[in-house]
Amino acid sequence: MSPTEGFDDNPLRNRDFGLYFSGVFMATLANQIQSVAVAWQIYEIARTPMALGYVGLAQFLPIAALFFLAGDVADRHNRRRILAISYAVQAFASAALLLLTLSSSRSPWLFYAVLVLLGSARAFGQPAGQSFLPQLVKGSAFMKAIAWTSSARQTAVILGPALGGFIYIWGPAPAYAVCLLLLVATSLALGALQTDSQTRPHDPALSSFRRVTAGIGFIRSKPILLGAISLDLFAVLLGGATALLPIYARDILQVGPSGLGLLRSAPAIGATLTGMLLGRMPLRHSTGLAMFASIAIFGVATIVFGLSTDFTASVAALTVLGASDMISVYVRSTLVQLATPDAMRGRVSAVNSLFIGASNELGEFESGLTAAWFGTVPSVVLGGVGTILVVVLWMTFFPALRKLDRLSDVEDATTAARQS
Repeated sequence: MSPTEGFDDNPLRNRDFGLYFSGVFMATLANQIQSVAVAWQIYEIARTPMALGYVGLAQFLPIAALFFLAGDVADRHNRRRILAISYAVQAFASAALLLLTLSSSRSPWLFYAVLVLLGSARAFGQPAGQSFLPQLVKGSAFMKAIAWTSSARQTAVILGPALGGFIYIWGPAPAYAVCLLLLVATSLALGALQTDSQTRPHDPALSSFRRVTAGIGFIRSKPILLGAISLDLFAVLLGGATALLPIYARDILQVGPSGLGLLRSAPAIGATLTGMLLGRMPLRHSTGLAMFASIAIFGVATIVFGLSTDFTASVAALTVLGASDMISVYVRSTLVQLATPDAMRGRVSAVNSLFIGASNELGEFESGLTAAWFGTVPSVVLGGVGTILVVVLWMTFFPALRKLDRLSDVEDATTAARQS
């Protein structure tokens, strides 16, 4: 009997899901602690906004370079093993950051090199992880498994930055040591899973190029999916105020590393509260308009944060920012899940991961670059204005997304297309 069989619809009674759930929490917690430590340490070394921009760029470039290959690997090979190896490499990167810190290195470029390795590991781990859960938990437990996994991530995103800022009081080395332990434990937990994903040999009728680029073709063929993913991309790319939080914490709000941790936790608090609300009252109608409205609010919250010089007001603005972003993430993630067949999930998830990486890590580079050109506050405010403009443009470019009523409409259309 498979480890996923013989259980009721409570996924937490599934041994393998319990290990996966624990791994997701530990890995996300480690990544959040490490992001606070790296950003603060590099800004202390370089003291320029561009240094923070390069933190994001170093992690984005390998994702952009490897996403074709990573998606194809996730669809053709054992996703569990890919995940375990990915987290083992991330643990190695944490160990490298720890060694650089203990050696008193003052070269930010050595830290960037480690971040490139970290981004490479995530490039393979993200599509494998996104496409593995449907194989791990099936039937009526699947939707609950998604909810539990999302809750684990959001809880870690809340706790991680605050914990990272607190640990950083004793310096970056203890923070990296904690991350190393958490990522080693994650790799061991995923390696202990008994559920193996099905390996699929490639279709000999397809060329290697057509096979690895199939994810892009699939998304392009679905305007609603393309509109949702690209809208989220450009909104977060332009409104990436969180990349500049070390500058706000140190120079504008003057609240130190612990304050930085609270600032980084604020968006996750808003996202978690919104996620809980969506779990009880999911979007049933006018889903497209709700997504556009949430991203417009995201832009307004970014502007308010950019202009704020009060710590409480800044935390409140970031909380609203996270809450509005959660609605966009909810719609995009659900659309990708409902519209994609299992055989394509790795490649479509790789494209989705690229867009997420572009909006987050590349957004950090964009924020650092514009802050170096125009100043920190003008950069954040212009990003918020740009986000609002993107909403207006995308409502014109993607009328099907604007008119989308129920999320299940996408699934119905996909099922009809398969049967025709």
